[in-house]
Amino acid sequence: MSNIQKAFADGKAFIPFITCGDPSLEITRQIVYAAKEAGADLIELGIPFSDPTAEGPVIQAANIRALSGGVTTDKIFDMVREIRRHTDIPMVFMTYANVVFSYAGAGGKGKEAFIETAAAIGMDGLILPDVPFEEKEEFDGICKRCGLDLISLIAPTSHERITKIAREASGFVYCVSSMGVTGVRKEITSDIGGMVKLVREANRIPCAVGFGISTPEQAEEMAALSDGAIVGSAIVRMIGQYGKDCVPHVKEYIRSMKEACRRAGSQK
Repeated sequence: MSNIQKAFADGKAFIPFITCGDPSLEITRQIVYAAKEAGADLIELGIPFSDPTAEGPVIQAANIRALSGGVTTDKIFDMVREIRRHTDIPMVFMTYANVVFSYAGAGGKGKEAFIETAAAIGMDGLILPDVPFEEKEEFDGICKRCGLDLISLIAPTSHERITKIAREASGFVYCVSSMGVTGVRKEITSDIGGMVKLVREANRIPCAVGFGISTPEQAEEMAALSDGAIVGSAIVRMIGQYGKDCVPHVKEYIRSMKEACRRAGSQK
């Protein structure tokens, strides 16, 4: 069983997203430890990018703060090395193709160096929201060779492509709950149950729902329809609000969201 599969092995998973380096890499590291203590099952680490096309204003602002603070991919890799000395919680990077292509650390160049290094330091997967399914092979072959899961996304507009995407998916399937960019939403109206049903008919792989979830009630609802809930903007907003004092606030929020996912798992 892969590390990512373990995240879904004990019921409905809760997956928080954190922008690395906002407000600092030291705080990011503390949040990872606090998230695990609060019950998070898998953590998405966002590598900042200057043009994060899938992100709403909250995460865009976090990207700008992190980059302005001098965060680089190599510094994030060093942070992960330190984290892996203390915890084996499943973790995946979420970033953009240009970040991967432009990486030239570790004496290498481009996507091979990025993926090989990510795997070597103990990351479990990679999410590239700006890479369509039809172009994923450019990254997927290297990921498979290195033992890294390239996480597939499906959206309400995927329609007939859902089955095709699901058949080739690895790790888990990221179900995008809403059209548009990331951000908090009052309600989620997409047919999540229908999307998950199509995935499960094609592949026995976990499905987690993200984009727009911010309250325990939404997390419980989405986890009941799938295998877990992903939350980013609500956490990133909290980090932006409290800055270096954010860790206990984020920890308590994650605890409440994990409890909501547990309630979803107990539903008959």
